[in-house]
Amino acid sequence: MNRIGLCCLWLFALLCSCAEQQSRYVIGVSQCSEDIWREKQNAELRMGAYLNENVELRFAAAYDSDERQVQQIDSLIRAGIDLLIVAPNQVATISPAIDRAYDSGIPVIVFERKTNSQKYTAFISADNYEMGRVMGDHLAVRLGGRGRVMEVMGLKGSSPAIERHNGFADALSAYPDIEIVATLQGDWTEQSAYEAVLKYDKVLADIDFVFAHNDRMAMGARKAFTSSGRSAPKTLFCGIDGLPGEGGGIQLVRDSVLDASYIYPTRGDCLLQLAVDILDGKPYQKETRLMSALVTKANAKVLLMESEEILRQTAYLDQLHEKADNYLQALGIQRLLTWLLAVIALLVMLGATFVVFSMRRRHRLERQAFSMVVNVPQSAPQQPAITDVPLEEEQGHTGAESDADARFLERLRSLVQEQMADSNFSVEVLASQMGVSRVQLYRKVKTLTGRTPVDIIRLSRLNRSKILLQTSGLTVSEIAYQTGFSSPSYFTKCFKDEFGQLPGDCRV
Repeated sequence: MNRIGLCCLWLFALLCSCAEQQSRYVIGVSQCSEDIWREKQNAELRMGAYLNENVELRFAAAYDSDERQVQQIDSLIRAGIDLLIVAPNQVATISPAIDRAYDSGIPVIVFERKTNSQKYTAFISADNYEMGRVMGDHLAVRLGGRGRVMEVMGLKGSSPAIERHNGFADALSAYPDIEIVATLQGDWTEQSAYEAVLKYDKVLADIDFVFAHNDRMAMGARKAFTSSGRSAPKTLFCGIDGLPGEGGGIQLVRDSVLDASYIYPTRGDCLLQLAVDILDGKPYQKETRLMSALVTKANAKVLLMESEEILRQTAYLDQLHEKADNYLQALGIQRLLTWLLAVIALLVMLGATFVVFSMRRRHRLERQAFSMVVNVPQSAPQQPAITDVPLEEEQGHTGAESDADARFLERLRSLVQEQMADSNFSVEVLASQMGVSRVQLYRKVKTLTGRTPVDIIRLSRLNRSKILLQTSGLTVSEIAYQTGFSSPSYFTKCFKDEFGQLPGDCRV
């Protein structure tokens, strides 16, 4: 039965493997934080996965914590991901964890933020230095080449903050009459910019323009200027991200809440395609720069209309994909149930076949054993055995006599086989059931088989016990009682006397 069970398990695994025709890539995505920009990118990554059904995404967000991101990357490595996509929280602190992934043979795509190590497979991002430089030029034009400027930087130590600051400073170096009067430290959140501006102890009314490294910090600075009562109505604000949708940078520029923004493309679809190309062994670029653009009052309305249409289509595709997912899930469950039913049916069929085969084999062995029990010794006249019913006259017997003797022995065999498990079964009981006296039974059986009825009962029990020892997992004691012996010790003695070995020695 163990062999049949293993065969069925193998068949079940084979059937289940049919459910997954394609190889499945597991891609880990380590986001340094959780915000509206990354939510949009994650949604695009999922959309890209819709088009690549052999991709599974596993997301982790560090919420601006270096320690948490290191732990999450190490956890993804241990989970056995096929590729890592990572936006490092800071340049230096996350690099060792990224190196561990790369050294373990996992391809690494660094996006949006850089690492100070060269151990990565590909890098993809917009040009943060160029963004800072363009915003500096825009600000200079808006101020007419003269004014006082405040800068609110992103997370300290992150590559976008460093590069945007450098680009902004380099652009304004060409305008000697524009002064950067303050460079405040934020951490990409609106609240950090709000608090940084409130702590600024100089006159806010003298500030002509505030450049924040993203739109959220620009809004935080604007709120701080308004709530402090120290600002001037003429102060302008600009940021970077230029997200579409309600409350996004494009809408804020259109509504003149911000003077300008800069589209910082999320392009999760492009990011996922790069990952799949790497895993599929296709050609790819190690360094990819994404296109971006300045958002001003002049183009904000058109950009917003286009982005809103894209968002509507994306939402529609999401609904269609959800419906398709539900359908495929139901179909997958149906297929699984079909396979399970097929496996169960096969198990039942194999089990039934095994049981029938075992019963037939045991029955055949018992008939053969009984035939050996009732066979006439060589010194005695040959008489018909249970499995050899003569059809013609043999040694003085007529055909009718031979048939009667065969039927007598067959009935004898049936009664012995049916009742041998009963320890109270005796020659007296057998004679009564055969419809003869004990003496008549003795004479008839002795004449036909050369053995006494007592010998036949005892040898039949011993032969069945031998078959059970060879074909079942029952203990010696269980077999002793199942074959009508009053105790295991008596059974062991009889078995050794008959076969010359202990019961346990004949197991196969």
